[in-house]
Amino acid sequence: MKKTFVLNHPKIVPARQVESIKSEIRKYIKRERNKVLPKGVDYWDFDCKYGATEQEAQVIHLSEINKSIDSGDLSKDASFYIEVLVKDGIRVISEEDEDLDYGEE
Repeated sequence: MKKTFVLNHPKIVPARQVESIKSEIRKYIKRERNKVLPKGVDYWDFDCKYGATEQEAQVIHLSEINKSIDSGDLSKDASFYIEVLVKDGIRVISEEDEDLDYGEE
């Protein structure tokens, strides 16, 4: 999902538009996570960017999307760019985790 959201609807309050945008992003993430994983992939990971424009977008963590949108300027002519791209995630087991005995005999 690569999209620029504009908050200048004449009848909808910007705060309600922000809530609907967050909902749209959550739905997209949920839809992507429900897709079948390819062989050798442990989970779906996401590359995220947020900024006023596509050129100004900074890399953020998935959990920071709502914070970034909330901290953004909610003026009447405000807009922002968000990018959420799916990538394969492979779990890396550290040596500490390998040393732990999880009750296996």
